[in-house]
Order: sequence, then structure tokens, then C-alpha cells
Amino acid sequence: MLERNLKHGMESLRNELLSKLLNQTIHVDTPSIGSTLIQERLNNKRVLVVLDDVNDSDQIDCFGVKHFGDGSKIIVTSRDRQILKNGSVDKIHEVKKLNKNDSLQLFSTFAFKLLNPAVDFRDLSNKFVEYAQGSPLALRVLGSKLYKKSRKEWESEVDKLKEYGKPKISQILSSSYDDLDEVEKNIFLDIAIFFKGTPKKDVEEILGCCYKGAVSGISNLIDKCLLDSTYFKEIDMHDMLEEMGKDIVREESTDPGKRSRLWSAKDVYQVLRYNKGTDLIQGIKLDMSQVDNLLLHYSNFEGMTNLRVLFFYTPRVLDVKCPTNKFLAHQVNSVSLLDELRYLYWKYCPFKSLSSFNPKNLVVLNLSHGDMEHLWNNDDHQVLVNLREIDISYCKNLRKIPSLLGAINLEILDCRSCECLVELPCLNHLASLKPLELRGCRNLKKLPQIPNHFPILSLEESEIEEVPDSIEHLIRLKGLILWNSKVKKVSRNISKLESLRMLDLGNCPLVEFPEIPKNLTKLNLSGTQIEEVPLSFDSLYNILTLNMSGSRVKNISIKTESLRDLDLSHCPMIEFPKIPESLRELNLSGTQIKEASLDSLGNLYSLDLSHCESLKLLSELPPYIRYLESRGCTSLEKVSFADHYL
Repeated sequence: MLERNLKHGMESLRNELLSKLLNQTIHVDTPSIGSTLIQERLNNKRVLVVLDDVNDSDQIDCFGVKHFGDGSKIIVTSRDRQILKNGSVDKIHEVKKLNKNDSLQLFSTFAFKLLNPAVDFRDLSNKFVEYAQGSPLALRVLGSKLYKKSRKEWESEVDKLKEYGKPKISQILSSSYDDLDEVEKNIFLDIAIFFKGTPKKDVEEILGCCYKGAVSGISNLIDKCLLDSTYFKEIDMHDMLEEMGKDIVREESTDPGKRSRLWSAKDVYQVLRYNKGTDLIQGIKLDMSQVDNLLLHYSNFEGMTNLRVLFFYTPRVLDVKCPTNKFLAHQVNSVSLLDELRYLYWKYCPFKSLSSFNPKNLVVLNLSHGDMEHLWNNDDHQVLVNLREIDISYCKNLRKIPSLLGAINLEILDCRSCECLVELPCLNHLASLKPLELRGCRNLKKLPQIPNHFPILSLEESEIEEVPDSIEHLIRLKGLILWNSKVKKVSRNISKLESLRMLDLGNCPLVEFPEIPKNLTKLNLSGTQIEEVPLSFDSLYNILTLNMSGSRVKNISIKTESLRDLDLSHCPMIEFPKIPESLRELNLSGTQIKEASLDSLGNLYSLDLSHCESLKLLSELPPYIRYLESRGCTSLEKVSFADHYL
């Protein structure tokens, strides 16, 4: 939990848990659960929850464990007994080392894939069990190391451990590291220091551009139990192995500038502040919340000719609180970065450009929230074949993105809230591109050229005024989001998109109801200038949700039996709409209807009539309705249920 807390933030983890328990999306952004409705629903849940690796008692409270129902079991693991005491746990159980029999069984599981050792290896197995001292990690690592090895190789390993006398667990683990080849050693150290908790696919791509055979190397390390692949498909490793990796790097030199990898805030500060970087440095990782006002120069990284990883981050839990002046650019607009970089992650980057940088080896670029105005020099022939991800979100001064013609393997392009971005380069050749985030690009006026296979296009809060005829080429488009943009016209060709399931034109200055593809399931036209729903709407046999909230619709008649959710709140209507029996949710809040008769709506599950100030009569309510909101109905005189349902 500690790793995921630093990466995603505790509230995010808590919301993920609550969403799974309550089977709906939950978003609570306060340290504790203040909603009485959520508390009551949790109180009816009998659950088993495991909070692993807790390092602060506040985390226990954050997850709202006191609100879970009677009979719930909450298991909390921590390395600090005091945290459990402060968290008011009912009972503390200290995990003991494994006894000899259990140790032998665990060792055999990895060394022989059996519960007991082979007869010819029983004596040697007992020696390794003795060396492991009941540590599950040491037993796993030793067993995996010896799997399918000859007796002679087992005896050689015993002789090696005898040199330590009575070896410590760290020495046993170090012995396994020593047996790795050079590529595997480098992969192990890179993951221990830079990429623990990173998606396995991303690690394979990044390190695959650093070392030949990186994918098989990662697989071998997993087989040797020096790495793990988690349920979330992330690369993980035991904390003891992580610390061993850091110790190995520390022992390279007493001078941080002559080590291969840096991660300590103090060491990184000294190297950058006093320009002590050398060609021995392959990677730098820095938690920016640990430094203040570090003055950077154009040439800070020029001596680091083998720098492959540059990782400046803030823990997610502190991200919104992190000031932008952690780094200061000293009288320059650019910084010199060398071409060996594979991974460049620099939030709040103070420089305006990377003008001299050649990203030919780059796999991941993340410069979000920075001061960038443009990236590297524009060149249609630039080699970008390794580039998989670009995240320049919230770079509010970014005006242009260079040509991406060479980025044929690009998978992610995130330009959210690039408020000065006027246009995008041609993207329709990017066959692997999937997420394209353009929400909040307030100066983007034209629909970008994107690949025909594209599934989702998100263009909220843009200056786009028209959905052009060329939209018909996006034959696999499933979702088009233009909420709060300037769209006034939608091409009739949009009706040709048979894959389109969701269309969001909410808060756009639309006057005419657009022609809709026959397979659409969700349509948002809230806040538009549309006054009527055409008869052709009834030919949509798959539509489930229609939102016309805040539009100018006065009367509506819908017959399509597929519709389940209808929102007409704050529309200028005075008569109850004609709607199909299939409807499950109806929102008419803020309208001027005077009477509401629900005799034909036997399937209605939720009805919102709040602040219908002209409503006098509410009749024929179906008895199975679960949610009825009628506050603010100041003229309401009578409510009745339908007799024929009783």
C-alpha cells in the first residue's frame, strides 16, 4: 500500500476500494468519509479487507474501516507496531519466522516444484534452510536459484555461503545478484532505483532500448524471485531486495558524481548544484518535495554523456501542493540534454524548450505542468521510432508540437489544458495511438487529423466550431466528446459512424438536433440551444441515455423502447413529457410542469422533481420506485400511487 499511496495518493486508493465495495463510482476527496449516505451503505456491508504495508495510522482511518458492517474483518500489516497501536486495532499478531518444516516445504516448492525435497538433495536442502533462517524471501530466492541445477552446483553454492560463516539474509540475497549476467544486473538496479511499481510493459519498452535481451532478462529475474509481477501487471520487488540494490550502488564510490545511479535528494542536489556530474551517471531520480530553489544552468547535464533516465517527480499525495519553483532556470530558456536519454520525466520543468535535444532514443517524455513553449527543433525526418508516450499536459504556454512523422510507434499523446496550443501535427499515420487527450485546449480550432482506427476522441473545452465531413473516416470511433466547446454545426456524415456509442455535445451552441448514428447508446445535448427532438430519434433502437438538461426543449414525445435514462432538468417545459414505459430514470427538476401522471411508467426506478415550483399534482406513482426527490416543490398539494400495481 505504501508504494501505491506514493504513486496514486491515499484518497485515490480509498475511492477505488469504495467503488468496488459499493459497485458504483465513488469520489471522496477529503481525508475521511464525511458522507452519511456512504457511511450508511458501508455499515450494511460485511467485508474482508487487507491493508498491506501501512506506514501511517491515518491511512487506517482514511479507508473508513470503522464504518464497515458487523462481522467485517480488517487485516492491517505494518513493520511498525506503534502504527497499529495508534490505529486502535483490536489485536496485534507478530509474524514469526518460519519453522524448519515450513521452511523446507517453501524451499522445496521453488527448488523442486514439490512440497518435499528429492531424496538425493535432502541433506543439502536442510543446509540451505538453515542458512535462510526462516526468511520466506531468502527461501524463495535460494530455491529459485537452484531449480534444475545438478548436485555439484548445489554443493558449490553451499561452499560459497560457507565463506560468510553464518550468512546474513542480505548476504544470501547478494549471492544471487552476483550470479546474474551484466544485463540482468543492470536491469535489477534500474528497477530497484527507478522503476519499482511501474507497469511491466512500460519497463520492458524502456529497458529494451537500453539493453539487448531486456525482456528475457526481466523474465529471468522474475523466475529467480528477484522481481515480481503484481496483480496490476506492475513490476515489483521485495523491500529488502530494493535496499540491497541501493547498497550496491552506494558502494560504487563515496563520490555521488561517480556512481551509476542517483536517488537521494542530498546527493542529487550536490551533483546538480556544483556541476559534479560525470559520464558514470546513468540515471537520476529525485523527489522534488525534498529540495528547494535549485538553480539550474544550460550545461548541468552535459558531463553526463551516458545519462539514460532523468526522473524528477512529486509524490501523488503532494502533487497539488508542490510549488512550481523547486527548480529555477538561471538566465536561460533551454537546457542541454544528451541523446542517450530513454526516459525523461520532469514535472514543473522550468525551461521553455529543449531546442538542442535529439530524442532519437527517447521512449517516454513527460513534461507536464512545465513552462515549455516548444519542444525540440521541428524536423520531418527526425528519428522518433522508440517514442511511445508524450505527456505535455498543463503546459499552458506550449504553442506547437513538432512533427511526429517519425514517431510511428507512439501510443499515448496527452495535451490536456495546453491552453496556447493552436494546432496539432498530422497524426493519421500513428497506427498504435490510442489515448489522445485534448481536453482544455482552448485555442484548438480544428479537428485534428487522427488515425481511422481511433476509439475515443476527447476535445472538451476547445475552440472547435464544426464537426467536419471528414469525421466519416473514423470508422472505429466509439466516443466523441466535445463538451463545452464551440461546436455550432455537426456534419450529417456523423450518422455513418456505426461504431459510435457515445456523443457528448453538452454546453455547445448547437441549434439543430444532429443526425445520430443508429448504434448510439448515450447522447448528451445539455445546455444547447436545441428546441425539439425530431421524430427520427425514435428510430434509434439502441439509445439508453439522453441528456437535454438546460436546453430549450418545451415539448417532447419519445417512443423508442430502448431508452432508460432521460434528463430534462431546467428545460422550459410546462407539460409532462410523453415518454416510453421502458424508462428507469427521469429528471425533471427545475421545470415548470404543473401535473405529473406516471400511470404508464411502471418500470421507473428514480424520479427527480426537485424545485418544480409549479407542480401541484403527482399521481399514479409506481410502487417500486426507489428514489423520489421533491424538495422545493412549493405548490405540491397531492401525491398518489397507482392502484393497479398494488
